[in-house]
Amino acid sequence: MRQITKFGFLCMALVGLPRVVADERPNIVFAFADDWGRYASAYAQIEPGGPGDIVRTPNFDQIAREGLLFTQAYVNAPSCTPCRSSLLSGQFFWRTGLGAILQGAVWDDTIPSYPLMLEDTGYHIGHTYKVWSPGTPRDQPHGGRRTAYVSAGTRFNGFSQFVDRAQDKEQAKQQLLAEVRDNFRAFLDARPGGRPFCYWWGPTNCHRKWIKGSGKDHWGLDPDQLQGKLPAFLPDVAEVREDFCDYLGEVQAFDAGLGVILDELRRSGRSDNTIVVVSGDHGIPGIPRGKCNLYDLGTRVPLAIRWPGKTGQGLVVDDFVCLPDLAPTFLEAAGITPPKVMTARSLLPVLEARQSGRVDPARDHVIVGRERHVAKARRGNLPYPQRAIRTDDYLYIRNFKPDRWPMGLAPGFGLPDGPLPTYERLRENTFAALGDLDASPTKAWMLTNRSTENVESMVQLTLGLRPSEELFDIRSDPDHVHNLADDPKMVDVKQQLSERLMQTLRTTGDPRVVADGKAFDLPPYVQSSE
Repeated sequence: MRQITKFGFLCMALVGLPRVVADERPNIVFAFADDWGRYASAYAQIEPGGPGDIVRTPNFDQIAREGLLFTQAYVNAPSCTPCRSSLLSGQFFWRTGLGAILQGAVWDDTIPSYPLMLEDTGYHIGHTYKVWSPGTPRDQPHGGRRTAYVSAGTRFNGFSQFVDRAQDKEQAKQQLLAEVRDNFRAFLDARPGGRPFCYWWGPTNCHRKWIKGSGKDHWGLDPDQLQGKLPAFLPDVAEVREDFCDYLGEVQAFDAGLGVILDELRRSGRSDNTIVVVSGDHGIPGIPRGKCNLYDLGTRVPLAIRWPGKTGQGLVVDDFVCLPDLAPTFLEAAGITPPKVMTARSLLPVLEARQSGRVDPARDHVIVGRERHVAKARRGNLPYPQRAIRTDDYLYIRNFKPDRWPMGLAPGFGLPDGPLPTYERLRENTFAALGDLDASPTKAWMLTNRSTENVESMVQLTLGLRPSEELFDIRSDPDHVHNLADDPKMVDVKQQLSERLMQTLRTTGDPRVVADGKAFDLPPYVQSSE
């Protein structure tokens, strides 16, 4: 165990030293999928009609049946590192220093993070696959390599690639699931006697790239069943349907791995005293308006929580949750008072209420945002700064630099006229054009078929310049196609949401709105050497 900090000693005093010796605090298992948006069969059952209709996630659904399914869960930032920085610290991403950006991120080890706080009070902590990736000269918010359990391998992260190469695909799947089991067993076997544990399982298989056609070949999913179910801003063509279907196949692979974790908890007799939380770090990659966007396709994620004996079963909760709320939740469940620097709110009162619907009336919105994803998407490595507030009825977005291209530069998108890269390059190389949108068949098809009827308008809507303000009526326009920000009838609504958003940004010290608001556009956030 790493040396306990002064802060750790304070936490131990709060919890009580005897509990570290004979500890009955709950174990914590957090299954967190890279790039997994809100697609699970549990959601399709209550909100049919979308892509989730064809996916099957029996293990996620089991957690929902035996605990709580949250309908309004969101990330704080739809980009891997800032999302995870906010989650680990229990703070808005803009309060995490260089953790607020992707490329060039460095963790500030003066910021408390819940895994290390739990470790300081006696928890055995560990992870398999991805937690917080960028290297640091010191520790990482989850313990880094010191707490990694990957002795059985990391092939699960390339699930469809591994299975596609195998002659016996079902046998290959079982090999990857055995890897999940063996890594988790290694973590459990390393636990010092009597200590509770906190484990993070973070496979990256839902991140690009996956094998074209794997949704059908590996999982029996039919892309044609997605006809009429895609968001209104996407072309409903075979290429896009297959791309989305392949993604849903990776979701099913994640769910199969989750089933192994749950089975191992049962086998080891630890299920009854273990909190299981399952979620994803933002929406679908390589699809316009998904990852790196503040629309629901980018920020809204699945969330199910099971805590036997502490929560009811089969509850569907409509309270708004931002994933940083998990940090103080885990700490309070372990008997630790969250530090005041955490801006997130514990979910413990919601979990213990044993109610469906809106449990806490104050949980009626979330605040989300974005700064920089990839460094070279725009000239000067500048970010695309935006913040938003999402309520039951509306999504209001403030784009601070509407003259910048939201997904980055390309011919026709802020670069001089010229030919776009070929379909093959757009499909394979994220940085060939529009670097904040992952390379994908969907990206390649839309850009190389812009002259096709209706596609040009979709390209402009999803990839073109955006106004300084966007306002969408969620109930009548769930795909956020019709911007009402300039509608005279919406003046009062827009003003109220804007004031509410900006007040939160100011009181939490968002560098984008305090002082001159230029901090994220300057070093060390922007470095020409990156």
